[in-house]
Amino acid sequence: MQYAMVIDLHKCAGCGACGIACKTENNTDNRKNGQAYNWADFTTKWSGKFPDVNYEIIPVLCNHCSNAACVEVCPVTPKAMFKTDAGITMHNDERCIGCRSCQQACPYSIMDLDKEDSNATSVISFNFDGEKTHEMYHDKEEMIAGCTASGAETASKTGATPPYKTEYKHPDYEAVRRPGIVEKCILCEHRLKAGEEPYCAASCPAKARIVGDIDDPNSEAAKLLQKYRYWVRKPEAGTKPNVYYIRSFKARS
Repeated sequence: MQYAMVIDLHKCAGCGACGIACKTENNTDNRKNGQAYNWADFTTKWSGKFPDVNYEIIPVLCNHCSNAACVEVCPVTPKAMFKTDAGITMHNDERCIGCRSCQQACPYSIMDLDKEDSNATSVISFNFDGEKTHEMYHDKEEMIAGCTASGAETASKTGATPPYKTEYKHPDYEAVRRPGIVEKCILCEHRLKAGEEPYCAASCPAKARIVGDIDDPNSEAAKLLQKYRYWVRKPEAGTKPNVYYIRSFKARS
């Protein structure tokens, strides 16, 4: 079995619903310290020459590679970064020692986004030691004294940090990751096991994200890869990504 995601760029309009859904489902932090914390992110691509110029927004996420470099370099035993029987590249929070070898080895990740151009993305992020996750919700200062709630008060009233926290149970993954470890997309394995789509796919208004077992020729994902030419990010890296892109967006005049 090999779970994969097919992204139909003909349907994707770059609305960002997938990114918002991912942050809500997986309680990811705001960008800081050169780390994205965007498991569902975007990069842009320009092609052509004026006046025939094409602009594309390319959704990016962990590619759940069959030859995952992050898994290969993980130094602990048993590995903190590992492959599941369903082909998902999974991370175990408890075993992670925060060495960041996985982030450094991953051809789709960057150690410090602040040193790169604004179009750079990173599928693996690191939670630095000594810093609180969702720091804004620990801040007791009110934006307008006596008028607005502080982040800490909002978190206290809801009983969760962050206040929109989705509390899911997973044997390897905490709903909110602790400092000193890496984090990344786990293809919403907790949802897949419950017979649901990853939340990014379920929330896409155009149904541009299709997730399924590509070893099953009857799955929608496998049928799309048979029907259309596809491409993957950085095939030269030899990681055999399992996020596939088909077609392209064409605006009609």
